[in-house]
Amino acid sequence: MAHTLAGIVTSDKRDKTITVSIASRETHPLYRKQYTHTRKYTAHDESNEAKLGDRVEIVECRPFSKTKSYKLVKVLERAHGTVELKEEVTDVLPEKEEA
Repeated sequence: MAHTLAGIVTSDKRDKTITVSIASRETHPLYRKQYTHTRKYTAHDESNEAKLGDRVEIVECRPFSKTKSYKLVKVLERAHGTVELKEEVTDVLPEKEEA
């Protein structure tokens, strides 16, 4: 049985390649605190169908390259939209005059 994973696409800039981040909650063995551990996998996307922010399912397969050993099975959920951050604020508020 092949190893399948589900995660969020964090990069789709390369041709036929996506980067998928998979976050898991783990408990520290000594301190018993929970923390989030994020792993990044590079997967093969033959038809470039997955986009940034999509939730996808990937499966382990023969290596396509040095870092690419997974391929895209299906897109589970499409991204709802992206938020663009402003580069730099150009409008400066005038300083208050002292009385």
